[in-house]
Formats: sequence, C-alpha cells, structure tokens
Amino acid sequence: MATFSIENFGCRATAADASALRHALLGDGLTLAHEHSSADVIVLNTCTVTAQADSQAREAVRKIHRANPAARVVVTGCYAQRAPEELASIEGVSSVIGNSHQAEIPRVIRELLLAAAAAPRAAAAAARDFIPVTQLEDRYPNALSLASGPAKILTGDILAQTTVQVASPAFMSGDRTRPVLKVQDGCNHRCSYCVIPLVRGRSRSLPPDLVVEQARRLVTAGAKEIVLSGINLGSYGRDLEPRVALVRLIERILAETELEQLRFSSIEPQDITEDLVSIAARSTRLATHFHVPLQSGSDRVLRAMHRWYRAEHYAQRIRLIRRLLPNAAVGADVLVGFPGEAREDFHATTEFIERLPFTYLHVFRFSERPRTEAANLGSAVPPSVILERARSLRALAERKSGAFRASQAGTILRALTLAGGGDNWTEGLTGNYLKVRIAGRWPPNQWRKVPLADDPKTLLDPL
Repeated sequence: MATFSIENFGCRATAADASALRHALLGDGLTLAHEHSSADVIVLNTCTVTAQADSQAREAVRKIHRANPAARVVVTGCYAQRAPEELASIEGVSSVIGNSHQAEIPRVIRELLLAAAAAPRAAAAAARDFIPVTQLEDRYPNALSLASGPAKILTGDILAQTTVQVASPAFMSGDRTRPVLKVQDGCNHRCSYCVIPLVRGRSRSLPPDLVVEQARRLVTAGAKEIVLSGINLGSYGRDLEPRVALVRLIERILAETELEQLRFSSIEPQDITEDLVSIAARSTRLATHFHVPLQSGSDRVLRAMHRWYRAEHYAQRIRLIRRLLPNAAVGADVLVGFPGEAREDFHATTEFIERLPFTYLHVFRFSERPRTEAANLGSAVPPSVILERARSLRALAERKSGAFRASQAGTILRALTLAGGGDNWTEGLTGNYLKVRIAGRWPPNQWRKVPLADDPKTLLDPL
C-alpha cells in the first residue's frame, strides 16, 4: 500500500490545512508514514510570510530529495501559491499545488502513484517490443512526463475564492493534542508588508452550523481543547448572509457542544471588543489567552504599515483584557526593521511594550515580500540594526514572561498534558498559556491540576 508523509510550515491555519489534507489522503486509502525516508509521496505545506520561511521550504525539499530520491514531493501552501515556478525548478519536486487547488491534491497524488507504477511496466514493454510513443502515453498516462519531466504546477486566482477550503477532520492519533478548527480564511486588509492576502484571498467564513458540527465531532473523538483559528479570525462571519459575529459563534460552540476548553488564535486589536472579553471572563470553558498583533508602538510606523489602529487604541484593548481577566495571557507579534523605522520609532515601541502587561512576544525581523507596497518603500534599515533590535525585544519579552510567571506562582492551575516531556515529567499547558512540567509520565490530552512555580523547569506534583 502506498505511503505518504506531511510536513507543515507556518501558522495554525496552515496546520489545520495540513491536518485536513492528512485525513483526506488516509480516506483515499494511503498509509501515513511517520518518516519522510519511508514515504512514497511527501507533501510540504509551505509558508511565505518571510524570506526565511521560503528558504526553510527550499532546504526541506533538497534534504528530503537527498534522503529519499525515489519519493514524489508535492509542494503546496502559501509559497506554492505565490511562486510556483520557483519551487517547480527545484530538483525532486513532482508537483506544485497552490492554495487555490488544495482540494485537488488527493487526485494529483493518485496520478503520481499511478505513473510511478506504470513507468516500470512501460519500460519493460518497450524492451520486449517497439511501441509508438503515442500508444505508450495512451496506455500509461503520465508515465513519461511525471517520471522524467518537469514538475507539474496547479494554481489559480486565489482572490476568486469565495468559500473556506477546509473541513475539520476527526480527531485521531497523529493529530496535535489541541486540534485546530479553522473557521475563517483570507484577509480583506492590505497591510503594506504582508503578502498573505495575495496567497489566501478575500476573507470568507465557514457557516456556523458546520463549525458547531465539526466541533462536536472533535469532542466526540476525544478532544478536550480546540483552538479556534483563522487567517483573520476577528473578521469571522462578516461575509455570511445573515452576518454572524464571532461572539455569537463562540456562544453556540459552548451551548451546543460539550467541549471542555476553547482557545482563540490571533485576533486583531479592533476585534477585541468588550463582548468578546466579557464572555471569556464569564465562562470557565474559554482559555484566558489573547494573542493581539501589535507590529509597532510607533504611530508613524503603524501608518506606513497601513495598520488601522494607533498605539493608544491598541493599549485600550489590552487594558480591557487585563481589567476583566487579571490573570490572562496577553501576547503580541512585533515587526522590527520596517523600512524607515528610525531609532525614535523603535524606542517608542520598546517603551510601549514596557508599559503594557504583555506576557510574551513573537518578534519578527522585517522581510521584503514581492508584490507588497513595503517592497518599494526604500529607506531600508541595515540588517545589523534589525538584528540588534530583535535581540533587544526578545530580551524584553523574556523579562515580561518571567514577571508574569512569577505573579502566578503559588496559584493552582489546570493544565492539559501534551505529548512532550522527559523521563520523569510530562509537558502541560495551562489556560493562560504557561508551559509547565508535571511530575510523572502521563498520557497526552489529560487534565491535571498543579501548583504553579515561578521556575518553568520545576517539576510540579499534580494534585
């Protein structure tokens, strides 16, 4: 039986896409191989948010091809949508399939496997007797073109997509402990540095009845926590008729399923409303965790980025979270080195972060993306300066994280066991996004109450 493996790069939305694809291929009769070295077909689901993400995908292709040259490598995802020819030129790539055609991947893989099986038969037949090439192609479709020709490219206009091309699969072995339920795709905003709207299309939402049904399936299959995800999650439901607010969707999930904990992925600051934070404060089934992209604390840079808020507007949303949920985790994305970012702009960002109760940061260095406005702005910040600013913010993030953990020391928190751990401990995650080490080896996907310590390496005895 043919085998396949999948490697995912990027955000929770791409993780959800990869999970759905894995289940589609299993349903198509393929067997999951846990190592690329033993797989007949290898699918790479790529990210293109930074140049580094592109580089990681290219290096992964080369490494896989060296280790398993007989495997068919199928590249999909955002990088495949943005620059298919670039990926198709890499030795070892059989097919490049953009986000616009991910639903076609099972069919393409069937053709690849059929071609692989047909090629030896075609060669043997040719050795026995002369067969015209036209007859050979009729008898063994794709055998020659796929066996020795260039990679096939399958992409289309992603901006024309009007539906969410995702179906949440059943929760099963091989999935993450906390499955991602992707309910929204695409983005209508045009931040000057961001290529994602070009490779994901316009914002579109999964109908709420289908969301609830899929959440129920995940719970029935054993999921205790679900991560509600989207490319721009806060815009959920605005494209539906009638419109459905994200808060109403959350209320339905809580009312119509037995899910024990729901966690949000990233939500833009203008979508952090009092209704949203209040429902998290009222319910014990919502993780007290908000990830709110910031990008910069300088109004001048935010304006150049085409972000639709200013620093004080953002600060008001964070204070709202802290007022209603004093123990909530509050994280942010920060982009350093945007073209024209002066020393004063960076200092404004640093001081802004110092003032607010962030519990962690994701720090990114600016990366010029083709077809974005920022690629043509000029006034580039020197790479050495960008690197130093990123280091400075990561050091600040460590201090903020340490202070938050220290503030929680001595409290008793519920943690969900994860797959990781050591010989005598198991990794766990609390509702307010603190990693803990639980004494003993426990199966994943179980709740354990632990008294929190300020040192993340301390082994905590479950209560």
